Amino acid sequence: MPRRPFDSRPPVPTGPRTNRQIRVPEVRIVDDDGQQVGVMPIEEALQRAEEAGLDLIEVAANAVPPVCRIADLGKFRFEQDKRARDAKKNQHVSEVKEVRLRPRTDEHDLQVRVRAARRFLEDGHKVKVEVRFRGRESSHPEVARAQIASIAEGVSDIAMVERAPTLEGRTMFAILARGRAQQPRNAAETPPPGV
Repeated sequence: MPRRPFDSRPPVPTGPRTNRQIRVPEVRIVDDDGQQVGVMPIEEALQRAEEAGLDLIEVAANAVPPVCRIADLGKFRFEQDKRARDAKKNQHVSEVKEVRLRPRTDEHDLQVRVRAARRFLEDGHKVKVEVRFRGRESSHPEVARAQIASIAEGVSDIAMVERAPTLEGRTMFAILARGRAQQPRNAAETPPPGV
C-alpha cells in the first residue's frame, strides 16, 4: 500500500482569531467586563492584553475596525460552547402528528382521537386529521367532513384549523395547529359610530 504524501499546509484554524493571528492596523477594544475601551493600534491592544495576562480575541471580524475582546481564551470558548448548548437545548422541533379515522368510526373512538390530538397539540406539534375511505365510502365525503369538524371542535379551545379539509384520492385530511382562531365580529356587537 503506497504511503500518503506529507501535507505541509498548516491546519485550518477554527474559531475566532486570537493574539498575533489578528492582522489589521487598528481594532476596537472591549475589555473582559464588556466595557468599550476604544479604537487603538493592534500593537497597543496586544500589549494591554499581555500586561493583563489575557488574550486578544476577535469577536466581530466584519466590523470596521474589527472588534476585539481582552479576555481569557479558555473561558471565552467555554462560554461560547455553553451558549450553543443552551440554545440547542431550548430549541423545539415541531412535528406533524397524525390522527387516523375511518368514516364509520364510532363516537367513543372519536373522543379517544380528540384526546390524542389534544395531547399532541399541547406538546407543541401540529396534528393531521386523516379520514381514509374504502370502497363505496368515498361517495359520502360529508361524513368525513363532519368527523374532522368534530375533532376540530373538540380542541377548538387550544387549536385552530390551519388547512381546511381536503380530499386527495381516497383520503380526506385537515391540519390543526396550536393557537386560537380569531372570532368573527358580528355587526350586533360593534357599537354604531358616534355613540
